[in-house]
Amino acid sequence: MTDLTWTVEDARAVDTARILAADAVQQAGNGHPGSAISLASVAYLLYQKVMHTDPTDPQWLGRDRFVLSAGHESVLQYVALYLAGCGIGLDDLKQLRTWGSKTPGHPEYGHTDFVEITTGPLGAGISNAVGMAMAARRQRGLLEPDAAPGESLFDHFVFALSGDGCLQEGVALEAISLAGTQRLGNLILIYDDNDITIEGDTKIAFTEDVLAKFAACGWHTAEVDWRNGGAYHEDMAGLYDAIRAAQTVEDRPSVIKLNTIIGWPLPNKQGSESIHGAAVGTAEISALKALLDFEDVPFAIDEDLVARLQLTFAARAALTRQVWDSRFTAWREDNPERASLLWRLSTRALPANLTVPTFEPGKMSTRKASGKVLDALAGQLPELWGGSADLAGSNLTTMTGEPSFLPSDRVSDEWPGGPYGRTLHFGIREHAMGGIMNGMAAEGLTRPYGGTFFVFSDYMRPAVRLAALMKLPVIYVWTHDSIGVGEDGPTHQPVEHLASYRAIPGLAIIRPADANETAVCWKQALIRCDGPNALVLSRQDLRTVDRSLAEFAPAELAAKGGYVLRDARAGAVPQVIVLATGSEVEVALDAQDALEAAGVPTRVVSLPCFEWFEEQPLEYRESVLPPKVKARVSIEAGISLGWQRYVGDSGRSVSLEHFGASAAGELLFREFGLTVAAVVEAAKAQL
Repeated sequence: MTDLTWTVEDARAVDTARILAADAVQQAGNGHPGSAISLASVAYLLYQKVMHTDPTDPQWLGRDRFVLSAGHESVLQYVALYLAGCGIGLDDLKQLRTWGSKTPGHPEYGHTDFVEITTGPLGAGISNAVGMAMAARRQRGLLEPDAAPGESLFDHFVFALSGDGCLQEGVALEAISLAGTQRLGNLILIYDDNDITIEGDTKIAFTEDVLAKFAACGWHTAEVDWRNGGAYHEDMAGLYDAIRAAQTVEDRPSVIKLNTIIGWPLPNKQGSESIHGAAVGTAEISALKALLDFEDVPFAIDEDLVARLQLTFAARAALTRQVWDSRFTAWREDNPERASLLWRLSTRALPANLTVPTFEPGKMSTRKASGKVLDALAGQLPELWGGSADLAGSNLTTMTGEPSFLPSDRVSDEWPGGPYGRTLHFGIREHAMGGIMNGMAAEGLTRPYGGTFFVFSDYMRPAVRLAALMKLPVIYVWTHDSIGVGEDGPTHQPVEHLASYRAIPGLAIIRPADANETAVCWKQALIRCDGPNALVLSRQDLRTVDRSLAEFAPAELAAKGGYVLRDARAGAVPQVIVLATGSEVEVALDAQDALEAAGVPTRVVSLPCFEWFEEQPLEYRESVLPPKVKARVSIEAGISLGWQRYVGDSGRSVSLEHFGASAAGELLFREFGLTVAAVVEAAKAQL
């Protein structure tokens, strides 16, 4: 039996939300009012009757998370936040989708308080919600692992709201599958089934039994039918009971299929795709206001009602927060070490004495060096966790001896662990892996990393772009970085990927030259919390530069993104600068030897990260690349796009402007001209 209290004032508040959504989109002249009108009651129920939220503190650790996967319905969330007094005012709603407003066209993380994640690309929010739910469990394991189920200070629910469109995107099914495997009982998805997308009735493209699909993936399922065979009725008690029942399911994520009519109760346009992505129109808004007994003036609402709602919400939230704060004070006193850890995690600070390994001269692939760095970091950074898209043995992303993050009945002899482990198994789901990592990072207390082959980073590119847009500190480990992959052939050999990923604003692409650069770059990636970092690593062994020799600069300079690795000999002024990244740095060094032997003073610049280098002061950059030295050659096993900024109009690039082939990596470098001879020839041609 329901314990929901639903008053006349609640019903009026929901109608107010509908009017505000319609008016806001109409004033903007564009937007997505349909579902914002018909789901106003759902958002109101979640914020006002279900979720724990503190309107004075959008970062409160005890809050429930809300993810609007159908991000085009942003006005739905903005209105709900307004009615709850959570950082949005009436003037903000009037400025929907306008320059500088708190109410952009899609929810934006870091821009609008109480927006937990940037959504809009359909399906992405579901993967983000899965990541949040996973991170909540990991955080519980770090801070209060022995608490009874649902009794930890750090337990909270992740609510997500999606539509038919979200569930048609492949990333959603990837994430749904993994969520079932992980038994994420703290995740509740409300699926608005209104049978409408932009092109009309979903039967033209989307006909499967959605709940059967969820059930097959291991989810608890429920259905609430507001359409009732044609007699539409918003059964708030039924939806509330379904949510409360889902909150008691500890061993499975839950989905509630809510059958609605888009745009209800619009008198003439409900159920039409025309209101999915366009303003309702003044005549239809007038008809809606007449139906709901509102004055036919834009934004003419009962502001006293809103004030009462906000006061009631604030009072209820204050009581909840008071209880939580009292428990938190006791926990902090009883757990001083964990409290100290929480402070560090909350500020994303690193231990003052964080160290990474150094490597002796010899040969080692940068992927192997990365694995050894992870082993060294494991005991120092409990917040660091990750895995790969079923390529752990190739990406070397498993910290030696660390348990897997798995429900107890999912572990295996090969992968022991438990619900609080740190080795992640994303499965062959690169896109979902990227979205899940974004959710983990947005949760705020852990630092996730995830690996795959560099060529397959294409599968996760949309999630990488969103990480850059949100400035989330996720780390990608992309191995098998070039034609050095060898016999696997062109399907597995990245060619255009370095250039295409360098094109994403805010993403740092890091291609270290040797083991020691790899260690330095890992540490720098951890220090940086203002965006994603991608380590692009070799399959094949590379020469580990002997930094004990005075002619070579220390690897620590790799943190600047670019540096003079070895200058012209005998203090000569260089006539040529050879620039390289990754595996081609050793080719550059050998070419330098040849040029110096021919009497050409030559400088070698290792440039592991363009983005970090561009952040350095102009004086430093010009000390590395003196403007007077016009003869420059770059060498990189990929297309040359982007190198002109460093070699200049008169410089040359030794590059790969076509796909690879199936053969040994060394042979391919030779056959495709990524050689010492090619660099020397390019340098001499300029002189």
